[in-house]
Amino acid sequence: MVDNNTRLKPLLLTIIMIKSVKVLLYFLSLLVLLTNCDDKDEYYARPETLEPPIYQQLEAKGNFKSFLALVDKADYKNILSAAGYWTLFAPNDEAFTKYFAANGIAGVDAVSKETAIKIVTYALVYNAFMTDRLDDYQDNIGWVPDQAFKRRTAYYKGIYTGPAKVGNQVLQNQNIISGNRSGGYVFADNNNKYIPYFMQIFFANQRLAGTDYTFFYPGVNWNQNFHVANAKVVTPNIIAENGVIHEVDNVILPLENIEEYIASKPEYSVFRELFEKYMVYYQQSPEATERNRILTGSTDPVYAKIYDGQLEFALNDEGFEVRGASRLNNEGQSNTYTIYAPKNDVVTNYINRVILQHYNSLDEAPVEIIRDFLNAHMFTTAVWPSKFAQAPLKTSEEARINPNSNVVDARILSNGFFYGTNKVQEANVFHTVYGKAYLDPKYSMMIRALAGYKESLTTPNVRYTLFLISDAALTAAGFSWDTRFNYWVYTPPTGGTVVNGPQAQVRLQRIIDQHIVTAADNRNTVFNDLSGEGILQTFSEEYIRFNNKKVFAAGNVDKGEQVSLTGPVQTSNGVVYYVDRILNFSELKPSQHLAANPNFSHFYNYLRNSPLMYDAATLDVKGTTVGTPYTYLIPTNAAIQQAVKDGILPGTTAGVPNFNPATPEQRDQVARFLQYHIIAKEQVPFENQAEEPRGYETIFQNVSGNIGILGVSYSNGQMVITDANNRKATVVKANSNVLSNRAIIHQIDNYLLYREN
Repeated sequence: MVDNNTRLKPLLLTIIMIKSVKVLLYFLSLLVLLTNCDDKDEYYARPETLEPPIYQQLEAKGNFKSFLALVDKADYKNILSAAGYWTLFAPNDEAFTKYFAANGIAGVDAVSKETAIKIVTYALVYNAFMTDRLDDYQDNIGWVPDQAFKRRTAYYKGIYTGPAKVGNQVLQNQNIISGNRSGGYVFADNNNKYIPYFMQIFFANQRLAGTDYTFFYPGVNWNQNFHVANAKVVTPNIIAENGVIHEVDNVILPLENIEEYIASKPEYSVFRELFEKYMVYYQQSPEATERNRILTGSTDPVYAKIYDGQLEFALNDEGFEVRGASRLNNEGQSNTYTIYAPKNDVVTNYINRVILQHYNSLDEAPVEIIRDFLNAHMFTTAVWPSKFAQAPLKTSEEARINPNSNVVDARILSNGFFYGTNKVQEANVFHTVYGKAYLDPKYSMMIRALAGYKESLTTPNVRYTLFLISDAALTAAGFSWDTRFNYWVYTPPTGGTVVNGPQAQVRLQRIIDQHIVTAADNRNTVFNDLSGEGILQTFSEEYIRFNNKKVFAAGNVDKGEQVSLTGPVQTSNGVVYYVDRILNFSELKPSQHLAANPNFSHFYNYLRNSPLMYDAATLDVKGTTVGTPYTYLIPTNAAIQQAVKDGILPGTTAGVPNFNPATPEQRDQVARFLQYHIIAKEQVPFENQAEEPRGYETIFQNVSGNIGILGVSYSNGQMVITDANNRKATVVKANSNVLSNRAIIHQIDNYLLYREN
């Protein structure tokens, strides 16, 4: 097939020649007397091989009389007869015969000028494209083969009359212009409508079937070749001086955009009203107002109708962009928006059943909830009928829209695919663990604190056990939100220094993390039953425990309190429990928890008297880092005494410990013993489930610089520690899983022996 650029080279050559004449006139003046005039005219004559312009080409064909009459009526004859670079989808006379009959129109004379302009300009596409280029996406940096199914036309709506909400007033009969960006309006963009076309090579590249076309146009037989909207292309690639003509068998009026179509269908009025009432605002445009004054003489203001910038897209945007990404020129050629619009009854039922569980009306609900409901039905990509299952994950798996049973109305519109449905998209944000707090105003503070977790907590295939903290519980714990400065404030309930901003945020973040339990971190378990006893790893890798439907974190243990639960409540990706107070972290150091437990007294006494291992001023264990997790393995007092007898720790041969040895060698001996009983960088819990043995680093290093390793295994309900000499120590279950500050403490029934080299 000959490239259209090749076929149009004579035109370009002629243009270059004409421009060159002016430049060469002076130099040719001396030759005029010596050159025959007939020869000169022949040299600069229009090339005989150049095809006629579009208008004259249609005249010559003889079967476009009705269309040409509308071209005349629309005042486009000169444009289509002059230089240019167009693609024209021209309906033939048979197409108009069908159009007149279907619409009860007597003939061309009965068509208004306004309608003539619509038909002609919507058939006219910028730039000339033969079929070998029409399905290619004209990217900024070149052509992307077989990626295009729309082109921008010469038609745009411009200013229209309608109501505009200005402040608290709704003003009728105002001059309105459509927004043409997500959350904005750009004066230089006329918001031209696009026309869709469907070519076999594009369908093959996208792995689409003929049913992807007939789903939208059930009355049209897919010819497996070339369609423009609901029309078949009868004759492609008619070359003209100023472009390319494709003859079609139907008259195509400008397609409505998503906003226009929904507005015309009362069965979607409830869905539409959510946009109009909560997601639209009107902004006066000085540039559009001035242009309208020049064109019409009216000084009335022009308002741009703008959709909320956090919606997936604006319903009146004729172009295409992905929210948060830079808008690309011509991007509308290769992609489009998709919307699922549920009918009035299912929207009303869903709002009452789900969204208004804790509100009397939508006016009481946060606008974010309404936005999320709408966004669940909006996709910034073309979702073809055969690709429903591959659509972006905006809904839980149970809420997939079935194209055969749930779609009651399917349209290709100028700016997107429209599917009217008998089912609501059940948004993840409402049906996952996150939704139980999100839809309840009593948990608004926790939702604010969970802002950075929203995407994770609403992912359907990531499962959670989530403990929800009410506003009352967070307030009782000392937290509040300062609306003046938009930051958290922490006021210690028992008195002390008030902190705000980042300090309060860090503190709250640590607490929130202790209320999020991912199944992946807990042997893929969602905890539907907390009636027994166990330990859970939270999002921050700190641990909390449960016992007989009570839960507690280290800070709760410090205060001698347990947290009561209500639940579980099932969601699409886990369970939720409601707690009556926060799961709090401990303010104490691990050394303080060792000191408080008499079962750890021998180990602690060696620790607190070791200048190499203990900072008496800060109470920190030397060799550990604040904020890093650790596991302390504390031999029983009897095991410590045995270590003394064995000469591993200083003391008498009878096993009486010397907690304050005098010599450097003995102090080093104590330090190395203590170091080998502290697992570094991880909290290792006692769990009643079998697991493959695993090695863990300690904070001990031998004289060669090698890190001491301990093996941990679980079997037969026991947790067994294996040291470097293959000696075993069993964790004493009754005194294990002691929660500390980013640490877990276990008692073991034997001491652990390191290797010096």
